[in-house]
Amino acid sequence: MVLALRCGPDTVSGVSAPVAASANALLTTIPSPSQGVWYIGPIPLRAYALCIIAGIIAAVWLGSRRWVARGGREGTVIDVAVFAVPFGLVGGRLYHVATDWHKYFGPDRDPLDALKVWEGGLGIWGAVALGAVGAWIGCRRHGIPLSAFADAVAPGIVLAQAIGRLGNWFNQELYGGPTDLPWGLEIYRRIDPETGLADPIAGVAVDHTPVAVVHPTFLYELLWNVGVCLLVLWADRKFRMGHGRVFALYVAGYTAGRLWIELMRADEATHLFGVRINVFTSLLVFAGAVLYLVLVRGRREDPEQLKGRPLPGDDDVDAADPGAADPGAAAPKQTAAAATEDTADADESSADGSGDRAEDDRAEARSNGTDGHKNHEG
Repeated sequence: MVLALRCGPDTVSGVSAPVAASANALLTTIPSPSQGVWYIGPIPLRAYALCIIAGIIAAVWLGSRRWVARGGREGTVIDVAVFAVPFGLVGGRLYHVATDWHKYFGPDRDPLDALKVWEGGLGIWGAVALGAVGAWIGCRRHGIPLSAFADAVAPGIVLAQAIGRLGNWFNQELYGGPTDLPWGLEIYRRIDPETGLADPIAGVAVDHTPVAVVHPTFLYELLWNVGVCLLVLWADRKFRMGHGRVFALYVAGYTAGRLWIELMRADEATHLFGVRINVFTSLLVFAGAVLYLVLVRGRREDPEQLKGRPLPGDDDVDAADPGAADPGAAAPKQTAAAATEDTADADESSADGSGDRAEDDRAEARSNGTDGHKNHEG
């Protein structure tokens, strides 16, 4: 998707004096979408959900390519994702509700709104934590190391986060404070066409007159995440990292950016000691990731470990062509038992040969002795 740029002073006509003054100073601004929900009959088509789905597809695609390149089986990432994705979505929502509980529980609040994932609100910390539990279950079922799997999918996860941030743009959420920078984001007043009531997420823009021009923090994080994805891909290729260190680099890189972006955001959030709670979470997770990178060492996992438990078709392949699994492999070595058995057979054959020769010698001696006696008597 391409973010169109709106140019010229006419875009801000009719707004309040403070907004008009700041917006008129802009050479360009980024417009928000007029709406984030479309309807096909009675079925809502939500941009936020589509962005999340697109991110998941991108993560699975990139993770699958990296997993196979490391020596894993084709299709394993999709199999594990069946567990990891649902767990991650639930974890992301639980974290959001727990840290923004006042939006769902309290005076004039409806607790059932906590189930409305389509309206936005997925905390990455909960998504990664509970998603890791789902991935662990999937990895155990396939008999593969979780650390190697996490390293393979790490760049895809942060790429999915970048794509998911476009959903925040459609929802007009997670933006920063007012700005007069050339890339300021225009925020429009949206209403429900049927009721005429304000609906900033599912509503439709009254017009394209901005009620505010703000920092597009969704865009800052999107670009930062793409940068982290490229950094992780480069570092993994350069240093051949393993044992979860690629995943730790992703976490450290992401949280470093999330820290300063979080400080710029102006949306509602739970505060601790006057600071947004996600700032503390970013600091703690960043410190843990850096500590892991410093302490954990070791070569990348053996590709044979990534194949997991044998599958039914593996025996057929081996029987048809023992070298099919690895064309460059040497001829299979004998087991200790087979080698011992061969040695015993050789010893037995040698002993039999010695006995036969001894028996021939005795027969020849008897024959010579008899012939000699007869000659002497004659």
